[in-house]
Amino acid sequence: MVNILTMLAGSHVVQGIIVGAVLAFLTANIIMNAVVKAMTTTVNGWSTTTKCGQPGNGILLRAACARNLPAVNVVQEAAYWTTTVDGAGHRLSGQRNYVLHFPEGQLPPNDAFWSLTMTDVVGYMVSNPIDRSSVGTRSGLVQNADGSLDIYMQSTAPAGHESNWLPAPTGYFKLMLRAYLPGRAVLDGEYHVPPVMKVS
Repeated sequence: MVNILTMLAGSHVVQGIIVGAVLAFLTANIIMNAVVKAMTTTVNGWSTTTKCGQPGNGILLRAACARNLPAVNVVQEAAYWTTTVDGAGHRLSGQRNYVLHFPEGQLPPNDAFWSLTMTDVVGYMVSNPIDRSSVGTRSGLVQNADGSLDIYMQSTAPAGHESNWLPAPTGYFKLMLRAYLPGRAVLDGEYHVPPVMKVS
């Protein structure tokens, strides 16, 4: 048996199988990247898809969704938007200060709740002085006098706006906005998340 394995290890058949497997893996990733790009809509730097989890999805679409959004809900249960850039297309970094401004009546429409979560670029929560990695419906955010809402994303507390502070790490980061039981404007693709604006 050992002699057979030694012979196979040096054979062109085994080398061919290994090369074929590597090429198949790379090809599958190229195809899935193309599928993800085709099913994703990006507005104001925020990317979203409404196709994951839907009955009747083909195998490539299911594989792409499983790779990029594992255990994702169907859009009727939860809508997701992600961004790693500000409104000008520059990478989000804790070296700068940002604000996400929702005009009055423009919070993500939903019949349950919404939340905004900050992670590092890999997707891990980041430690911060107030142990806060997300804000949302239940965070006690303070609206502006005109009914709008500002969320401040920076590494140090914004003076006078601590209640609306989402602490940023020192390096690059990613944001994910979720709306649970999203409203009709989300489901119809009419709602767009405002851009993240750099303030300094």
